[in-house]
Amino acid sequence: MLAQTADKEKIARTAAANAQARAEVLRRADLGTGWSGGFRKPVLNAPQPCSYRPKQSDLVIVGAAETTWAKPAYEIESEAQVLRTAAMVGRDWRRTVLAPQVLPCLRQAFQKLLGSHGKVLSIGRVAFPRLTSHTRAWRLLAEVKDGTGGTVPFESDFVALAAGRNEVSLTLSASGASRASLRADTLRLARVLAHRMHA
Repeated sequence: MLAQTADKEKIARTAAANAQARAEVLRRADLGTGWSGGFRKPVLNAPQPCSYRPKQSDLVIVGAAETTWAKPAYEIESEAQVLRTAAMVGRDWRRTVLAPQVLPCLRQAFQKLLGSHGKVLSIGRVAFPRLTSHTRAWRLLAEVKDGTGGTVPFESDFVALAAGRNEVSLTLSASGASRASLRADTLRLARVLAHRMHA
């Protein structure tokens, strides 16, 4: 779910499962005014810049959807995957969310993403309500260059949710003053997604 690997999942998407995934991601109406974006093609089996390689080849993705929304200094992504069985979700959760290798993998991936434009200050798990049968959240704090020779604070919240055959992730990233609503937005939007997973 978090760590994508060379040992790739099998892809056998169906119309019904794709429709289910599309129903579980964020929509424009969830966000209010000022946002642009929408659905984009899900990137499946994309390798992440990290050394952790959990087993994935015994998993089958039957549905997937992704949306990205943005406004100045703020971006929100939601992704949903439907696996063939609930047992597959359980295996994936243990390997790519609960495994102790996941946190250093996330740090490595974020630092590579920021590159020379920023520096990771901290990343760690944060307390979060149990919205689904499996729920976990992390927060990244960093500083990024502002284009004038200085830096601005940057935060990113990541929430992973799983229930039944469904896996949903939510990522919110903001810099500067836009960070003010980040934590409240994370909880509100995670509740929206969790409700759709149970619908």
